[in-house]
Amino acid sequence: MKIDSTTHIDTQKFKAEIHTEMEALLYFWSQETPDEFQGGFIGEIDHFNGKNYFADKGAVLNARLLWTFAAAYPINQNEVHKNLAERAFIYLKNNFINPTHGGLYWSLTYEGKPKETKNQIYALAFAIYGLSEYFKISANNQALAIALSLYNKIETYSFDTIHGGYFEAFSDDWELLEDLRLSEKDANEKKTMNTHLHIVEAYANLYEVWPDKELKQRIKDLLSIIDTHFIDKNSGHLRLFFDENWNESKSVISYGHDIEAAWLLLRCAEIIEDDYWVDIYQSNALLLTTAALRGLDTDGALWYEWEITTQEMIKEKHWWPQAEWLIGMINAFELTQDEKYLQLAYQNFEFIQNKLVDTKHGEWIWGIYSDGSPIKKDKVGFWKCPYHNVRACIELIKRL
Repeated sequence: MKIDSTTHIDTQKFKAEIHTEMEALLYFWSQETPDEFQGGFIGEIDHFNGKNYFADKGAVLNARLLWTFAAAYPINQNEVHKNLAERAFIYLKNNFINPTHGGLYWSLTYEGKPKETKNQIYALAFAIYGLSEYFKISANNQALAIALSLYNKIETYSFDTIHGGYFEAFSDDWELLEDLRLSEKDANEKKTMNTHLHIVEAYANLYEVWPDKELKQRIKDLLSIIDTHFIDKNSGHLRLFFDENWNESKSVISYGHDIEAAWLLLRCAEIIEDDYWVDIYQSNALLLTTAALRGLDTDGALWYEWEITTQEMIKEKHWWPQAEWLIGMINAFELTQDEKYLQLAYQNFEFIQNKLVDTKHGEWIWGIYSDGSPIKKDKVGFWKCPYHNVRACIELIKRL
């Protein structure tokens, strides 16, 4: 369909198409990823659907699978999803949790033994996010207890009592590491937007099942920190990397994070029902959305990043920014009732269907280059998880 300013989007038809896509995604992860040899889930499936049963298993993948299956269950009441959420929970509890020092191993061998034992706070946040979602469908007190233990570890060791904010990474026995990077492409700085975004996301999800007064204050403090330091009120983009004293290290503009933050931070403010922060983040949502529009191509897809130092666009269209774009556009439509956002969401969904969905093997490919050729990276891996695209489907089903 050619989308322009005159196009009327049938929201119920759009919702039905999104529901079909969600079912297809969940089918892939349900069928392809359980590791029937070593337990848990396979650590890597390549672009061509080749399964590497000897790949390391990442904490982020396991935590995001836990969240995904738990979040999907209330929509369709599919017992397969509930059982897979339980599988992810048991594997996280038995294998990823450090029994000596608390916290969470970053990775395991394919056999489920500790591999990289550092406590990356980003991973702990996703474990809290998944565990609290699982508690919603299971009322499993052990899941809530583990979530609370991880929350307490973050507050005890990661919180900067002098300058505010949270430090990135620690050894298994909670010494601050020299190499704090989440991935090789990141700047080695002590405080990052990405980790703060996902801590507040995790804390808000925990608050839904454990409405503690101190936790609510931590969420408000995080919303304040993000508003003060991470959102550039002039450009509307996110600032990504800082040292402990809040001195910025400029790197890239991440359009996917801009639009993810636009809707997600507002949702966190809504969960704690704080009118002051809801008002602030409604404004921030539109500011971030307007900034993210600068990364939009004519086909409705979002470019990956803008390199600040070289002033160049990284002309790749990765899968996860498209998923976040869908939610961000519907969020902007809800805030403004401007039909253009609904049109942009549907145009992006058509791009996903035409360019990213693997119609032969299932799931979405990693992305495409500017010439339209596929980026042949993992279908499943440390960073290729169902969290972004299944969440986009869930959010649109709820909102449309």
